[in-house]
Amino acid sequence: MKAYLISSDRDTLAGMRFAGICGCLVRTREEADEAFRRACSIKELAILAVTERAAELAPETMQSLRERNGLPVVVEIPDRFGSIHGENYLADRVQEAIGVKMR
Repeated sequence: MKAYLISSDRDTLAGMRFAGICGCLVRTREEADEAFRRACSIKELAILAVTERAAELAPETMQSLRERNGLPVVVEIPDRFGSIHGENYLADRVQEAIGVKMR
């Protein structure tokens, strides 16, 4: 099983490479769409990590990957600048989904 990163930030990509995760850098929607196509063609790809800013470049592609069953599992991660959604984003989404306050 393999992991791959699609990143909009060079430093995040470099850090993940230190952890043994290969990936690519994207700056435009076209680059992001091509990166998703290449990543999904990787045999044994289990986890596709995508920085939040890279995910914003191709929202339709991200949505279609999230909706399909099977591998790879798509995980949106913040880059070195932090989350674009704010510090309580995950807790707020869990609260909305299950109705339990996390704080």
